[in-house]
Amino acid sequence: MFPLKEITHHSCSGYRDCPAHTILYSILSGSESRYLNDKLNRNAAAHNCHCEQRRTVCLKDPKATCQAASGVLVNTVCFVRALPSFSQLPFVDQSSLLRHCWVSLFVLGLAQRKIVFEVTNTSILRKILLGPGFSGNEADLPTRAEVHNLRDCLHKLWNLDLSPVEYAYLKGALLFNPAVQGLSALLFIEGLQRKGVRALQEVVHRLHPGDGARFTHVLHAASAIQTVSHGLVTELFFKPVIGNTNMSHLLIEMLSVQ
Repeated sequence: MFPLKEITHHSCSGYRDCPAHTILYSILSGSESRYLNDKLNRNAAAHNCHCEQRRTVCLKDPKATCQAASGVLVNTVCFVRALPSFSQLPFVDQSSLLRHCWVSLFVLGLAQRKIVFEVTNTSILRKILLGPGFSGNEADLPTRAEVHNLRDCLHKLWNLDLSPVEYAYLKGALLFNPAVQGLSALLFIEGLQRKGVRALQEVVHRLHPGDGARFTHVLHAASAIQTVSHGLVTELFFKPVIGNTNMSHLLIEMLSVQ
């Protein structure tokens, strides 16, 4: 683990502080991802068969994939809880931040652990795999377009070949998001995000001094993963295991375990 206070204690005089409302913070706070998501949807509609892209899918090997996904989720919550700056926040703020960003952190975990998965069209197979106790809305099921977007995000991260340190700093920068509604320690969280972004930029330049565009590519990847929906991740990776259990409630239970 890489506690944020350790990350942010190493300042680099070669880089200026980032203004609080620059494109960096818009990207990491998710406001830019809505534009990117709309663009991705338009591109998918232009280049793919509408019917095929709208087909609902489920995991081809749910047992193995869900087990791997559960491990990623546990590691994600452990990473968050281990950050000293996060533990200093009121529990209500911890809960809000985790509920908002867990999908982005989970996708980073999938990429870091090189998790691959296959899907198949939902049909009678879905009912067999999910069991008789499952109930849900057909409109909530994952589509091929959504899975394609998730895989595209994973490939962006794999192409960057991020180091464990870069993954850790990127997670920290995404976690402390002052755009989340209802935060009681808003100013403190704004400061943590500023420090997190600076630390991420510094470590990227330190590890890749000859690649001036790398930090921009990392930011674009961060924006892309925020287009992955909570519904997709929950339905695809966790619904076969937890059924109709509320995912937010499960996350808060995991966060509060002593």
